[in-house]
Amino acid sequence: MLVTGAHRTGTGWVSRVLAMSPSRLGYIWEPFSPRHRPGTLPLEFDRYFQYVCAENCAGYAGPLADTIAFRYRPLAELRSLRSPRDAGRMVRDWGVFTYQRRRGAAALLKDPIALFSSEWLADTFDLDVVVLIRHPAAFVASLKTRNWRHSFQGFLDQPLLMRDFLHPYEEEIRYHAVKGRDIVDESAVLWKLLYSAVARFQEKRPDWNFVRLEDLSRNTLPAFQKLYADLGLEWGEKVEEFIRATSSARNLAVDSDPGSVKRNSAAHSWSWKKQLAPEELERVRAGTDPLWKRFYSEADWGE
Repeated sequence: MLVTGAHRTGTGWVSRVLAMSPSRLGYIWEPFSPRHRPGTLPLEFDRYFQYVCAENCAGYAGPLADTIAFRYRPLAELRSLRSPRDAGRMVRDWGVFTYQRRRGAAALLKDPIALFSSEWLADTFDLDVVVLIRHPAAFVASLKTRNWRHSFQGFLDQPLLMRDFLHPYEEEIRYHAVKGRDIVDESAVLWKLLYSAVARFQEKRPDWNFVRLEDLSRNTLPAFQKLYADLGLEWGEKVEEFIRATSSARNLAVDSDPGSVKRNSAAHSWSWKKQLAPEELERVRAGTDPLWKRFYSEADWGE
């Protein structure tokens, strides 16, 4: 299974909820990220959103097949160790991969960075796909709060990606490839680029599961029960307990730890209203128009 979408759209939370199923899914963190460990995947990605397709997949399929089969590469990891922390991570990851392989778990890849490559992954490894959708204002607010910038040059350096997905936006991409652009405008364009791909997938891949984070956050248990049913996963008491614990009103709406999956889900859905000034919100709305209308209504912008 692949859980993807844009980053900061709840892929971590949703993946952890799905991995709680008694159906035996083994969680794997972002193999397409430049920050993944070589023991879990002995491939180097020098940019975010690397695009892999049938034309350039030589060298990718074998290592990814090992990752999906939970075959750990200790020698590759050993060569990369630089600190006791790295060594501790190696022990942890090796143990997790060994456990998941021995219990016959199916891989659950949590990877928003693999969004553009999701069709190739799904077709090559016969993966079910869940695509998370998040309101553009919420996405922009999340990146602004953490000052997470994006290098648009990484898109321009991939001719196949530009040809297959991003050529209509080349002028905007070149504009934002210059350093020092405003993070609100930059993030709005990034949302548009990523969700233009999602809109395309919705048309081409009707068998995939497209889920808005807001729907999961505001109607949590019924929404996850539907997702479980759509994926053919077994529900259990521990699943429900985990959902309640990670979406409780006792949790923070915005956690300072970007890796945390605990949120006050209902409040989190609207936290962007406090994080963006009115003029910033208008820029996001204008910058993502008309694509946002594919996923949201006027009412979703609130008052």
